[in-house]
Amino acid sequence: MIETTTAETLFGKALNWTITTAMETDPNVFVIGEDIGQFGGAFGITKGLVEKFGKPRVLDTPISEAGLVGVGVGAAMMGMRPIVEIQFSDFLVNAMDQIVNQAAKVHFMFGGNVNVPIVIRTPFGGGVGLAAQHSQSLEAWFYHVPGLKVVAPSTPDDARGLLFASIDDPNPVIFFEHKLLYSVKGPMNESIERIPLGKAVVRRPGTDATVVSYSFAMHRTLEAAEKLAAKGIDLEVIDLRTLYPLDIETVIASVERTGRLAVCHEAVIRGGIGGDIIAQVCSSRTFSKLKGPVLRIGAKESPVPYSPPLESYVLPSAEHIESELQTWLK
Repeated sequence: MIETTTAETLFGKALNWTITTAMETDPNVFVIGEDIGQFGGAFGITKGLVEKFGKPRVLDTPISEAGLVGVGVGAAMMGMRPIVEIQFSDFLVNAMDQIVNQAAKVHFMFGGNVNVPIVIRTPFGGGVGLAAQHSQSLEAWFYHVPGLKVVAPSTPDDARGLLFASIDDPNPVIFFEHKLLYSVKGPMNESIERIPLGKAVVRRPGTDATVVSYSFAMHRTLEAAEKLAAKGIDLEVIDLRTLYPLDIETVIASVERTGRLAVCHEAVIRGGIGGDIIAQVCSSRTFSKLKGPVLRIGAKESPVPYSPPLESYVLPSAEHIESELQTWLK
């Protein structure tokens, strides 16, 4: 039995603690990215690492996502365990060849003889006024690619346990961190115990409908569910935690109990992960258990605006989620 202590911790601090612990435990773990050294990263996640581990293990790079991801992929192929920080998930597009055509396919193309244990951490999502090129939710792009695992935690302890598991994984992992979560506080077990990838969790049991979400949208979904509970609507809220591997079994089991399914994410609805979840449920034995149409909730069809009122209009707020769910269940 692993002894743990639990403390209230910021989501961002949980990530820093996990990276520090992983580097202390395994000399093959190192971090690489832009402004991650003395500056501590765009959101302070790598603060203090260069002072503790030195520049050889905290590699501050030029502004070249393709270059630094390429270095990480090569190092991973040689047995290292790089943690790559991309300042904003929007900049993943600058390294798509390295991620999609190299990291995701090396294991397959080398006949299973080479692994690529790389973790690419990146903040995503809007709500902080950073405009269209720094506020996107592009997780569905990477969910679509065989060979990649995609993680999106919503709590400090999940950030800890899932990041440990991602570092351990022999496959490339894209680790999405919503910007608004960095300042969210919650309990964290100070332990190296892993949370397995591919296992969802029921955040709120309910009987009237199943609502599936992840990352910061999960918090807004829970807020909406609590408000609807006061109106006599009892929703079950599932937090996916890992987008791929996708724990569709937990979703199906819930829908079989409730008979209704809604999905909610901050990404635009078109081509989103929610649509695939719905397709998998409707392709299963559970289709006959559905009592009515399914519901997808997401951002409006627009780049994320810089203007705070317009940004709030485009992204799904708790009030918007509540309204959509209430209208759907009438």
